Amino acid sequence: MKIALIHDWLTGMRGGERALLAFCEMFPDADLFTLVRVPGATDPIIERRQVRTSPIQYLPLPGRLYRHYLPLFPIAIEQFDLDGYDLVLSTSHCAAKSVVVPGHTRHLCYCLTPMRYAWDQFDAYFGPDRVGKFGNRVLRPVLAAMARWDRATEGRVHRYLAISQYVARRIGLYYNRRSSIVYPPVETTFYTPPPATLAASGLLVVSALVPYKRVDLAIAAARRANVPLTVVGDGPERAQLASLAGDDVRFLGWCTNEEIRDLYRSCVATILPGEEDFGIVPLEAQACGRPVVALGRGGACETVVDGVTGVLVEPGEEALADGLRRAAQTTWDSGQIRKHAETFSRDRFVREIQQAIDETMAAPAGQRW
Repeated sequence: MKIALIHDWLTGMRGGERALLAFCEMFPDADLFTLVRVPGATDPIIERRQVRTSPIQYLPLPGRLYRHYLPLFPIAIEQFDLDGYDLVLSTSHCAAKSVVVPGHTRHLCYCLTPMRYAWDQFDAYFGPDRVGKFGNRVLRPVLAAMARWDRATEGRVHRYLAISQYVARRIGLYYNRRSSIVYPPVETTFYTPPPATLAASGLLVVSALVPYKRVDLAIAAARRANVPLTVVGDGPERAQLASLAGDDVRFLGWCTNEEIRDLYRSCVATILPGEEDFGIVPLEAQACGRPVVALGRGGACETVVDGVTGVLVEPGEEALADGLRRAAQTTWDSGQIRKHAETFSRDRFVREIQQAIDETMAAPAGQRW
């Protein structure tokens, strides 16, 4: 069976790229297509692939400015020639799901989420405080057009797989399509409890430093709880966040997986302050036997068991601070926390993805779920 993997862009190693990595390992002979890539930005297994990019790759500074080319994404994604493939497997939170497939080809989309900035979170990305009043006015009709295109092309997918129940509801709302849930893979063989008991100290955030992640809220809540905070990650918000932080907050930038594992193992709790579609970080922390304090919205409600593997809180700085205090004062069962994370293992992911592929390929031609 000839398979094509489609991914929005390859500019870093985040949750979507980890799912793609699993697909690359499952299908070593599959061809890989993406709008734009930054060499060296992802896992070596992905880097070793011959990656086919779109014309956006040849525009000025594509690695830094690719988001500025957003209006060109619909045209660019439709340029890929997928003739001769039996299966197209896309991982999509933007344009990848809208590739044009030949009539004989099946398209299975692993949907990370329908486009947030085109549908319900435009102001979080392009509000006046982010891009200015003029930029906001210019971009609003552009993203409205993107939403119409996104909806108009939902039928190019034969079957949707959602990364969470939360995303499944979004797929139903914006695409009017059903979806099956396959939770992303957690590397539970790598993220493990420490070989010996460690004294826990401080709080931890592992996140891209972008507005919707709400790292600003974690900084404010940690200050209220009077507990030191370590922030792993980088992004356009770093300077602004640093200006909000005191001496008890340290920014490490991006760290190696081994360094992050050590930080998970030794923290009092990992914080997930924003509303996530799924959120792999809480499960990595739980695989290391440590609790998570998360906003009780979105995917965290499916990955954190309140009072057992962590604390779910209501929105707001004070509610998050109270959750941090509760986590610090609770005696947690690290074995039970670890056992919960193991239900999200990579082996489970591979098994469920393969089953979905088999069902999709066995279905009558043209059938859509």
